[in-house]
Amino acid sequence: MLKCCAFALRFLGCTLAAPLAAQDAATFYKDKTIAVLNGFGPGGSNDIWARSIARHMGKHLPGNPRFVNQNMPGAGTLTLANHLGVAAVRDGSVFGVISKGIPLEPLFGGKGVQFDPLAMTWIGSPDRDTNVCVARKDSKVQTMNDLITTELIVGATGSGADTAVYPEFLRELLGVKLKTIKGYPGSTDVMLGIERKELDGICVSYVSIARHRMYLDGNINIILQAGFERDPAVPASVPMALDLAKTPNDKATLTLFASRAALGRPFVAPPGLPIDRAEALRKAFDETMKDKDFILEVEKQGLAVEPIGGEALTQMLAEIYRTPKNVVSAVSQVLTRISQ
Repeated sequence: MLKCCAFALRFLGCTLAAPLAAQDAATFYKDKTIAVLNGFGPGGSNDIWARSIARHMGKHLPGNPRFVNQNMPGAGTLTLANHLGVAAVRDGSVFGVISKGIPLEPLFGGKGVQFDPLAMTWIGSPDRDTNVCVARKDSKVQTMNDLITTELIVGATGSGADTAVYPEFLRELLGVKLKTIKGYPGSTDVMLGIERKELDGICVSYVSIARHRMYLDGNINIILQAGFERDPAVPASVPMALDLAKTPNDKATLTLFASRAALGRPFVAPPGLPIDRAEALRKAFDETMKDKDFILEVEKQGLAVEPIGGEALTQMLAEIYRTPKNVVSAVSQVLTRISQ
């Protein structure tokens, strides 16, 4: 009889646990304001994603809280990553979008890193994207092979941003002539610099380029894509930076570096969130990606929804952090040289 009672109590506890957790999340989020922090400047694709998610995600979260968007640029989004990892409240009321390369900074010994990417709460990414390098149509560089002999001046934001790291990594590893001019507030400002002819090009996400007027008008050329595999969204004629690798070791090094592209545009919350709220945020994010109004809104901005779930991001990072030490060391050495 005692065994039967114990079993019955355990069964009752299991059946009550899920509704109670859902109710806890709903109770917490009711009348709350959720901050969506954006590590990028205004006007770019990441800014559009963050603002659109802030407008639509509340109706999919228990308690239907209000969402507000806040830009917090700095150090290529490392400022925001450190804030979320160390200073932000851990109650599920704040999360943000960071550069896809930032979660790998601790792996490669990046300076100023204060967060543990394997402890963070990964919410998801609204799309998958590949970085490309482009050149103004009237510049001296017209193809990827031109970079071997001819300098291309590209604009960049902070030292840790993709706009700086990608061209500098390719220059250091492969010897291509990419020169970065840093200090622009965002990719939108870099594109203005290209239009004013103070710059020749930029290395940035393909989605950002594909929706820009200069590309649509045929005034810039995509000269390479920097992913570890071909992106079907990028025109098939665009060559891979991997094709410039001279040795198997260089190719392995560049492949690991380019694996950051697999993380898309990661939205992340602080570590140590209550489990029910972390699950509620991930579920609400996933449902937002299927929301017809949300999809219509971002498609009007030239963006396409191709989401990655929070669990998938967590697993990708765990796999990347299991990379053999010699390959990690090779990437770290290159990144150290470009930071000096």
